[in-house]
Amino acid sequence: MKTGNLWDIFCRVIDNYGDIGVCWRLCAGLAERGERVRLWVDDASALNWMAPEGLPGVEVKPWSESTHASGLTVGNVLIEAFGCEIAPEFIAACAMNTCARGQKFIWINLEYLSAEPFVERCHGLPSPVMTGPGAGLTKYFYYPGFSAATGGLLREPGLLARQTRFNRADWLAQHHIEFKGERLISLFCYEPTALEALIEQLANDSQASRLLVTAGRATAAVNACLEHKNRLLRTWNGRSMLSFSYLPTITQVEYDHLLWACDLNFVRGEDSLVRALWAGKPFVWQIYSQHDDAHHTKLEAFLEVMKAPPSLRAFHRVWNGIQATNQTVLPALDLPVWQETALQARHQQAQLTDLVSQITDFVKINR
Repeated sequence: MKTGNLWDIFCRVIDNYGDIGVCWRLCAGLAERGERVRLWVDDASALNWMAPEGLPGVEVKPWSESTHASGLTVGNVLIEAFGCEIAPEFIAACAMNTCARGQKFIWINLEYLSAEPFVERCHGLPSPVMTGPGAGLTKYFYYPGFSAATGGLLREPGLLARQTRFNRADWLAQHHIEFKGERLISLFCYEPTALEALIEQLANDSQASRLLVTAGRATAAVNACLEHKNRLLRTWNGRSMLSFSYLPTITQVEYDHLLWACDLNFVRGEDSLVRALWAGKPFVWQIYSQHDDAHHTKLEAFLEVMKAPPSLRAFHRVWNGIQATNQTVLPALDLPVWQETALQARHQQAQLTDLVSQITDFVKINR
């Protein structure tokens, strides 16, 4: 049912897969609930493969056009994703339009996902704008999170039911992956220092593994690692216990299928972390590194929310370069224990209201 709201969502692309991925899922969730959405983005190229068919109700607009907002009909709701600093011309148009129609305008700063305690304290707080073109308006800070006191996680209706209908064998065949019963592991990463240690561990394991490597930085990192290993010792994988499948760029829907098909998922950033959680499979998260090491605290807070066992915590610390040693050695995989952790975390999060439902209610309450 349409609510009459027009949402303007602004996103500057820092990581093509992360920021734009979250914003597109938010747009899709709003459109599926009958809302009208405009996504203003400075680089929409990733959507060509992430969501090639687009969606009814979602219009993608170049960021540059927002600086000529005098001729635009601005929306009822403005979302500034991840502090992207919307063009002052657009803010001025919002303020002018709000005064002209005497209707309250909702301006939301959508923050990054975190499990840290400050999220509950800060979620939903208003911040009156005192200066600049938006003077007189109020900005609200909206924090996604893992508890009922936060803004929740992105989760479309019917996601878990869709997973129950997924056929792994069919999906692997469609992607020409020669599955022979080995352990399947997806790899979506930056350039972890422990990557070579992971490859070495899998090659020397008693169970055969196949690494399904995503396009882009993960593929480049694996290729560089293999080139180095082959220079040192070409027989490093002499028992052929480790094989590789390199994937093309895939849609958001197909990325879910990849996660569902695998026995272990390596994910990075924010969007793939949430999708891995909903997949209910063991996963390891490579958190976005910050120069002041603030990501260390953020990672520990997440592991605490997950009630991660010691083996999973130790693996995360080495994978993220937090537990420094002279020689990087990854702890052993403990997939049965990690599987139980993943299912319990998914069950816990599924009891909470999803982000899109919460944010639409938030707008209704504050208008």
